[in-house]
Amino acid sequence: QSPTKHKKEATLKIVDVRVQPFVHKTTSTHDPLGHRRPGAEHDIMSTLVTVVSDEGAEGYSFGATPVIVEQVIKPLLVGEDPFDREMLWQRMSYAQRNHPDLYDAEISAIDLALWDLAGRYLDQPVYKLLGGYREKVPAYASTTLGNVDPEVLGTPEAYAELAEACIKRGFKAIKLHTWMPPVPSWEPDPKMDVKACAAVREAVGPEIPLMLDCWHFFSREQALYIGREIEKLDFHWLEEPMNEYSISSYVWLAGQLDIPVLGPEVAWGHHHTRAEWIVQGACDMLRGGVNRCGGITPLMKIVHLAESFGMALELHGPGAGNLNVLGAMSIPGEFIELQANPSRNTTPPPWLNSVVDIMDDEGYVHMPQGPGLGEDINFDYIRANAIEAPPAFRLQRQK
Repeated sequence: QSPTKHKKEATLKIVDVRVQPFVHKTTSTHDPLGHRRPGAEHDIMSTLVTVVSDEGAEGYSFGATPVIVEQVIKPLLVGEDPFDREMLWQRMSYAQRNHPDLYDAEISAIDLALWDLAGRYLDQPVYKLLGGYREKVPAYASTTLGNVDPEVLGTPEAYAELAEACIKRGFKAIKLHTWMPPVPSWEPDPKMDVKACAAVREAVGPEIPLMLDCWHFFSREQALYIGREIEKLDFHWLEEPMNEYSISSYVWLAGQLDIPVLGPEVAWGHHHTRAEWIVQGACDMLRGGVNRCGGITPLMKIVHLAESFGMALELHGPGAGNLNVLGAMSIPGEFIELQANPSRNTTPPPWLNSVVDIMDDEGYVHMPQGPGLGEDINFDYIRANAIEAPPAFRLQRQK
């Protein structure tokens, strides 16, 4: 018999790509350089992305900009098979050449919705579609910046107190974000960073994995000093101490340190850039994530790239997209990154009925078992708080 004899003749077709803005309350704000910080309660706009097929199957995600989707992305997708995710991702990626506002996060939102549609249509979790490997992953507590909330994290001792509290709540590891710009009347101080690391190590003992994500623009000499000092403290990795656009600086740094250098986090270029970092020896562990890399489709390329070179891959940030990829990774990628804020691990945002990446009492996050990405979306809330998108609406993203 012909291998194509029983192939289904009809395929799904995308008939619409919609973005619905909605308003909700938040106490999270951002400093002038984009770092999250606590603030007074205020309204913020978020968006629900829906990819609609001709058979009624839909996929959902959050975070795209209405005008970008309507003018750039939708014409690329309508009429195509939503299961052709690789072809659609390549189209969107190529379109970035002539559309500078088509950021990786925009493409990621669409790619996530396409994966969600596939999972919902087939009644399977996305991590199973990707090739399931594990059912749970340990979580590490990711602190806020010391200067963002100086009353909470203004001293090395304050970091130590927070670290102890995180371990008591069950976290398996801790990553410090230290003092970053903008900081009025203050210069970045490598010795202060090292003091915070030493205080945390003393507080939690020798067995807890610790990581450092410090100021992004230290000089080579400052980064080398920090790296050598936290080697003595048996830290697990050093992340983004310098500008990542200077690959040669990271080649220089990684070549002189025993502690693994993790990267790149913010450098543009999807899997292509990470291939360059590997080949040039600019890092010892890879960094990736759905938002900064353009979705699950390119992130899985990075997973396989890391596997080919025998490298670990640590994913940046929480969320359903990264969690499903972690469930399909057979390479070392030890943790999911969760905010150290205790409410983050228990209280869902109002547009969700539950926390998809909730941590259990033993410090693990379990893979979602619902179809698609596994998010239990509160559609009633979104409808009740829906607004019209202004003509030049630009989303203030909340990650």
